[in-house]
Amino acid sequence: MTDGAWSATRPGRTPRQVATHCPYCALQCGMVLREDDTGVTVHPRQFPTNRGGLCQKGWTAAELLDHPERLTTPLVRDPATGALRPASWDVALDRIVDGIRAVQDDAGRDAVAVFGGGGLTNEKAYALGKFARIGLRTRHIDYNGRFCMSSAAAAGMRAFGIDRGLPFPLSDLGRADTLLLVGANPAETMPPLVRWLTEQRGNGGQLIVVDPRVTATARQADLHLQPLPGTDLAVANALLHIALTEGWVDRAYVAERTSGFEAVRRSVAAWWPARAEQLSGVPVADLEATARALGTGGRVIILTARGAEQHAKGVDTVTAYVNLALALGLPGRDGSGYGCLTGQGNGQGGREHGQKADQLPGYRRIDDPVAREHVAGVWGVPADELPGPGVPAYQLLDSLGTPDGPRALLVFGSNPVISAPRAARIESRLRDLDLLVVADLLLSETAALADVVLPTAQWAEEDGTMTNLEGRVLRRRALRPPPPDVRTDLAIISALAARLAAAEPPAADTAGSDTAGSDAAGSDAAGTDTAGSQTPGGEPAGVERDTALSGAVAAARFPADPATVFAELRRASAGGAADYAGISWARIDDADGVYWPCPTEDGPDTPRLFADRFATPDGRARFHPVDHRPAAEEVSAAYPLHFTTGRVLAQYQSGTQTRRVAALRRAAGEAFVELHPDLAARLGVDDGDPVRVTSRRGELCAPARLSTGIRPDTVFAPFHYAGAGRANSVTNDAVDPISGMPEFKICAVRVEKA
Repeated sequence: MTDGAWSATRPGRTPRQVATHCPYCALQCGMVLREDDTGVTVHPRQFPTNRGGLCQKGWTAAELLDHPERLTTPLVRDPATGALRPASWDVALDRIVDGIRAVQDDAGRDAVAVFGGGGLTNEKAYALGKFARIGLRTRHIDYNGRFCMSSAAAAGMRAFGIDRGLPFPLSDLGRADTLLLVGANPAETMPPLVRWLTEQRGNGGQLIVVDPRVTATARQADLHLQPLPGTDLAVANALLHIALTEGWVDRAYVAERTSGFEAVRRSVAAWWPARAEQLSGVPVADLEATARALGTGGRVIILTARGAEQHAKGVDTVTAYVNLALALGLPGRDGSGYGCLTGQGNGQGGREHGQKADQLPGYRRIDDPVAREHVAGVWGVPADELPGPGVPAYQLLDSLGTPDGPRALLVFGSNPVISAPRAARIESRLRDLDLLVVADLLLSETAALADVVLPTAQWAEEDGTMTNLEGRVLRRRALRPPPPDVRTDLAIISALAARLAAAEPPAADTAGSDTAGSDAAGSDAAGTDTAGSQTPGGEPAGVERDTALSGAVAAARFPADPATVFAELRRASAGGAADYAGISWARIDDADGVYWPCPTEDGPDTPRLFADRFATPDGRARFHPVDHRPAAEEVSAAYPLHFTTGRVLAQYQSGTQTRRVAALRRAAGEAFVELHPDLAARLGVDDGDPVRVTSRRGELCAPARLSTGIRPDTVFAPFHYAGAGRANSVTNDAVDPISGMPEFKICAVRVEKA
């Protein structure tokens, strides 16, 4: 073991090593895993995103490989005692298939739903979307990335015609003369990225941070704007107002490369700086200094993240910053642009290949007839058998177990009991299901409610690809196989598809299909019967079952081999916005990843978008006028304070993994409520005292942490924790009407000493 390396002890292993990537955030830091008789050790490697750096989460990632709480056998709930008991795979899979058939026989195909995750590899996300649509024949699939990137994605699509978090390499940050971070705290959420911020400032650049809290990132900034939560859109409109007044708008760029500017110009005319200051609390002088830095800098980059996006007006807020970037002529200009910082490990790839409710592979729309024909051809089914669009994540979760909602749910790589807003309500919905199945590596809070729990392989035990925040497709490489009774998600999907097909009566007539993976294990030889084909609108509950399910599963095949799945993904994505057709594992191995779109194997990839045109029909980016509107829930006498959430350095997402790592527990083992000392004095609260935060939806209890870095009218809690400290018991389930993003970042609360 080298100095500073962490290990997972597993004696008796043949020494070996493999180059791979961290299992956590979208930075996807390069690392080397080494295994010998002392265990598995993690070593950073020189990769373009992290340049040899790792955060504490990356250093300790191997500790979970042999963790004593790891799931190593399926669990099935005993109906007599209500307890989860170890079971064989045959028993567990039979329980699942019997449950699926029972609810679909009684209530139709849409009575079963699937919920995926932004940490799944591209291959698994693709297979999960395919399985939902032609294995289960349900329209109900969405994923936890809806809670992460959906507002920025929707804003990017309507402005640029394409959604890629960073349309330029991460290295551009280090060259920026002005870098504006809005609602982003990479010093805690993706620490190795801070090297680029340090380089940027070392080169004489100016870093400006917009955040309601004085975060670790804000402390490094040259200028920190500290607005009231929920007022970022007003700040953006004021910045554009100043740029127009001072003559910093790039009129030639606007005329040649955009459309719709005049409507935006008129809309921001009313956003004079004093008005924005009155609403947001950001001084006029700071607004003017920010606008000047953006308007006069040579290379200028504007980045947004969850702080700006997780609102019921998140799409409009991001659009306001896109409008600002377009007016300044940034997108497509070398060293400049707009981008968003993707959060989850495969938050980019996970939203491209079909696990979103309205999506088919390649970032195609499921209601586009041309897209349906293309993907159905790859899958070997008639296009009219593909279901129509489903509903966004929160709407799906909130409908579970209700008369008109799904009665069975399959969860892969997600923990909505912790991560969903209004979490107590969602927990109740999960308990109301006839069948809940969770595939995970540990017994998460959601898995603890399940009827069947399936143990899955970890990142160091499977091959595949991930797509990082730059749109760079990377290789995940297995160091070792999973434990004997643990399967990969692809193997689970393959086994379920085969059993569902075998459970159906034989098809009336056959139509062969030569699709990728046709000789893979877990497939079935039956043909396709289109007599019971489903229209895009779905199927009424209680219809008589037909043989289309069996035919679709058998024709399409669900291979467990990730290389075979990726080969099919390439064909399915060909011609789409996120075109992977020219990306092979070998090509990724020969370089430091490959940027999409990449339509041909012998052609170039695309590290930088928008140099010549945007991905719109006329090649022009589109301005959209947007206006500030209040938060979905405003403060009142009963709930006089603003509540906001976020992450801390030593934890990640719902904490299923990081809360079980000893070093990370020591660093950040319990929830807390951050509040200003002036507020604490009014409440009679000292540092460390237990406090109760109550909203109209629920409450959390945790120790107080006093900080002058937060506004006196706002309290903050991290969202990683379970039990009494669950922050999402409090958060608002109001959603953005375009993206379906819940309003995690602001609601009204009262605080009292517990």
